[in-house]
Amino acid sequence: MKNLGQMMKQAQAMQAKMQEMQAALERTEVTGAAGGGMVTVTVSGKGEMRRIKIDPKLVDANEVAMLEDLVVAAVNDARAKAEQQMQAEMAKLTGGLQLPPGFKLPF
Repeated sequence: MKNLGQMMKQAQAMQAKMQEMQAALERTEVTGAAGGGMVTVTVSGKGEMRRIKIDPKLVDANEVAMLEDLVVAAVNDARAKAEQQMQAEMAKLTGGLQLPPGFKLPF
């Protein structure tokens, strides 16, 4: 029973740390790019788009399809980087906690 109590304390501490991490991710910004940096998108650590920058040279009525593709690529790049950062933070957070097999976080 003593191990269960210890595990509950660890889980509570983990939950507090996860709330801190969620707040930090909301403040974090990650930038993705496409077209050699001609289109950049900045997202929060949670993947919410914050800014988009498009090089004026790309604004051509005949090249709208290419511009749309570059925006999609830049958003996907930024979101992938945000996901990698979140996974790295989760790994740091859960590194010392001994979880039973099959037990996953967040709760």
